[in-house]
Amino acid sequence: MKKLTNAHVMLLVTTLIGIMLFIWPMITGGQPLAAAAISFGLGTAAILVAMEVVAGHLDTRKLALLAALAAIDAAARAVLVTGIGGFSPIFLMILCGGYIFGAEYGFLLGSITILVSAFVTGGLGPWLPYQMFAAGWVGMIAGMAGIGCKGRPSKRDVIILAAVGLVLGYGYGAVMDIWDWTFYQSSPGLGFSPGMSFLTVVNHFAKFYAATSFVYDSFRAVGNVIMISVLGAPILLALGRLRARLNTDIDESVMLITTDVNAV
Repeated sequence: MKKLTNAHVMLLVTTLIGIMLFIWPMITGGQPLAAAAISFGLGTAAILVAMEVVAGHLDTRKLALLAALAAIDAAARAVLVTGIGGFSPIFLMILCGGYIFGAEYGFLLGSITILVSAFVTGGLGPWLPYQMFAAGWVGMIAGMAGIGCKGRPSKRDVIILAAVGLVLGYGYGAVMDIWDWTFYQSSPGLGFSPGMSFLTVVNHFAKFYAATSFVYDSFRAVGNVIMISVLGAPILLALGRLRARLNTDIDESVMLITTDVNAV
C-alpha cells in the first residue's frame, strides 16, 4: 500500500476547500466574496506547490516542466478562446500530464494552466478560483487513473485516458455549473433558493444541467476523446520518457549523496 505523504494530505485538504467553495451558497445562502474565493484558489495552489517541493516530489526541473506545460496549454487556449461549444484544447495536456506524473502534479497542472490562461486571454474574474479547482480536479483524477502506468505508455493507456477524458468532459461542466446555478434563481422549477431540501437541490440542478449544459458539454467530452485518440499516444510517450529521465537523474543523485555520506 502506498504511504500517505504530507502532499497527499494537502491535496485532500485542497479538495475539501474547493468543495466548500462550490457548496458555500447552499450552506450560507449567499455567495462568498470574490476576493476571498480568489485568495483560496491561489493560496491552496501555492501551498500544494510548497508541500510538493518540501517532500522532494517537485524539484526545479519538474517545476520548469510544469511551467512549460501550462504555458503551452495556455497558448493553445488563446488560439481558440471561445472553443466549439464546450470544447477547448486546454484539457489535452492537463489529462496527459496528470496521467503520467500523478494526481498532485495533475492538480497543479490543471489549476496553474487555468491561472496562466486567464492572464493570457484576459479571463480574470470571480469565476477564476472555481475554474482552477475544477481543472485541477481533472488533472488529479487523470493522475489517479494513470497510477498503474509506470513504464512505456501503451495503447491501453490511451484508451483509458480517452474514457477518462469523456467522463471528465461532462464532469468539469457539471462542477462549473454548480457555480452558475447558484446565481440562477429566477425559475422556481430550475433555480437555486436557500433552504431547499437536498432532494430538491438534486432535482433542480439535474433539470438545470440537462436544459442548459448537457449538449454544450458533449462537445468538450467528445473533443477530449478525439484529441486523446489522435495526439494522446505521442504526448504520453514523450511525457513518459521525460518522467523516466527525471526519476533516473533523481535516483542517481540520491545514490551519490548516500555514497558521499557513507565515505565520511
